[in-house]
Amino acid sequence: MKDDIQHKVRFLTVDADIAGQRIDNFLRTQLKGVPKSMIYRILRKGEVRVNKGRVKPDYKLKPEDMVRIPPVRVAEEKDTPNPKLEKVAELEHCILYEDERLLVINKPSGTAVHGGSGLSFGLIEGLRALRPDANFMELVHRLDRDTSGCILIAKKRSALRHLHAQLRDGKMDKRYQALVAGEWPKNRFKVKAPLQKNVLQSGERLVSVSDSGKPSETRYRILQQYKGATLVEASPITGRTHQIRVHCLHAGHPIACDTKYGELAFDERMKALGLKRLFLHAASIQFIHPGTEEPIRFQAPLDRQLTHTLKQLDESI
Repeated sequence: MKDDIQHKVRFLTVDADIAGQRIDNFLRTQLKGVPKSMIYRILRKGEVRVNKGRVKPDYKLKPEDMVRIPPVRVAEEKDTPNPKLEKVAELEHCILYEDERLLVINKPSGTAVHGGSGLSFGLIEGLRALRPDANFMELVHRLDRDTSGCILIAKKRSALRHLHAQLRDGKMDKRYQALVAGEWPKNRFKVKAPLQKNVLQSGERLVSVSDSGKPSETRYRILQQYKGATLVEASPITGRTHQIRVHCLHAGHPIACDTKYGELAFDERMKALGLKRLFLHAASIQFIHPGTEEPIRFQAPLDRQLTHTLKQLDESI
């Protein structure tokens, strides 16, 4: 182990893009590798100053604020193998698009969007490790751990605000592909059913249709009919937790290999074809680029397991 002085005393002026960010989160981007506990300690001791005064961790930075960042001594380990490095390197191959404002990722199934719930590694942590010089990197929206496909990452706070406004105003078009049980009715184009989120004692989240839930709507289109299964395109109008999965179940056509809302007999049949993951994929996303103000659209190809399953079903018709 060796001691490493992280930076000399620095004075930074807050620009409009950083304004609105909490000081503790800002310090995390400026003091790479410094533990959270140390960041809160230097804040508590008054070593961090904003406009020459002490601030609390939840202080929100304002334009033209002058921030004093002290030198920080941390113990740096010598080069040791990191089991996460391979996972981080793999994320490079998942990038569909990148510029100075945003990243579009084809998220693999099985990767959580962020660490937590017993997971130390998530997509956002991996991307921060992949782009250590990026001062800002935040999720614009989320995908369930087992869902693959298009997800947006903002690399500037202004881009995050711009994209969040589009989500709120319904200007972002997200389309998913899902393989569901049975024959989806040709005249069923949407499911409107209020959704209630419940958290079990174990911490597991389960969502159900309930009159006391939040209004929710998903629109559907048949892409391909198979024997005993249908590939549908699902477009969520609202953005509730597990919305597409619960709406498919409510319609009587649960998604293949859904461990929370699936149908055992259908899942066993799909597993026999080689499917070992939830067949839900964020296939495309369209939005207004926060820099150019022009519409932009991205598509994420299905992974090998999903394409293999569809090929097997195709051959059984």
